[in-house]
Amino acid sequence: MDLANIYRAEYGRCVATLARLLGDINLAEEAVQDAFTTALQKWQTPPPNPGAWIVTTARNRAVDRLRRESTREARHAQALLLHHQDEPQEVGPVRDDQLRLIFTCCHPALAPEARTALTLRLLGGLEVPEIARAYLVQEATVAQRIVRAKKKIRDAAIPYRVPAEHELPDRLPPVLTVLYLMFNEGYASTAGPLIRTDLCAEAIRLARELAALMPDEPEVLGLLALLLLTEARRPARLDPTTGELVLLADQDRALWNRALIAEGHDLVRRCLRRNRPGAYQIQAAISAVHTDGAATDWPQVLALYDQLLALVPTPVVALNRAVAVAEVHGPAVALAALEGVDLPGYHRLPATRAELLARLGRNYEARAAYDQAAALATNETERAYLQNRRTELTREWRAS
Repeated sequence: MDLANIYRAEYGRCVATLARLLGDINLAEEAVQDAFTTALQKWQTPPPNPGAWIVTTARNRAVDRLRRESTREARHAQALLLHHQDEPQEVGPVRDDQLRLIFTCCHPALAPEARTALTLRLLGGLEVPEIARAYLVQEATVAQRIVRAKKKIRDAAIPYRVPAEHELPDRLPPVLTVLYLMFNEGYASTAGPLIRTDLCAEAIRLARELAALMPDEPEVLGLLALLLLTEARRPARLDPTTGELVLLADQDRALWNRALIAEGHDLVRRCLRRNRPGAYQIQAAISAVHTDGAATDWPQVLALYDQLLALVPTPVVALNRAVAVAEVHGPAVALAALEGVDLPGYHRLPATRAELLARLGRNYEARAAYDQAAALATNETERAYLQNRRTELTREWRAS
């Protein structure tokens, strides 16, 4: 494993651990970054436990920094840090360092957009461009949100602490958003390999922890079901020979993880019995339909998307609904449904339009839409798929 992969896999855990030790998120992040810089200089090969090495080095760097400080607060923080291992464990409803850090970053004093942006940066180790893609906003906007969130934490003296049990439900929506976006970045990465299995696995692990913590919250169960059912299809997403992207309709269902599908379906049924529908539960139900049987029941998927759009009337939901519309009512109706959908910079909108235009035989327009989608795609695997589809249309046009 090279240092870049170790960074992606361990950054969030290390920051969370150091935040608990230091009680200072900014200092924790700086110390972890310094430790990775030291690793780049010193490692010939990674140690057996690179995460532990990073945490130990970061802790030592923080101690050195605190020793150079002269304020009483710094000396007090140094004493806490040096003697932390002799103190009893903090008792509270959230015991996982990373899950606690998520709840801390989702403090109600922070703006909603700032909460999730900061948490994705600290927990997922996502860079600003990756977070911007998740939000479908400009990189400068995300950078400003993170800076403001850190300033607010410092100025308001927001503590790194375990939320009281009665506070957990109010902190829940942004926490769910963070885990959802973290998994999505792992499942379709902004750059590099299309799939980051470490990020997917970490999002699922934290979702399981959250479900154990809040077993009566149906949206928590819905999110976990959605992640599991999506993860179940991962083995079939890339062609094993060529490494090319394989769309859902063309995937070999024999490669899907049946154990995860069974677990996800069971969670969806538990949500249905609670009869408190929410966005994640409906998305999980859609994934359950996709993974139920040998073929997708598209009318049922469309009905679920109608419910989702009524509950969450966003352009992304409208785009995904149009795919179901095409399967039920045809590409012309789906193309009309996309009129007015505006998602600047999001390559899947022109990619969907291109596919619908191709199905209608409007190849010239389809090729132009594929060109637009490929220009917007930031992941090379997705870009290659779009370029290949464009090439196929050109061959068909020349042969006709």
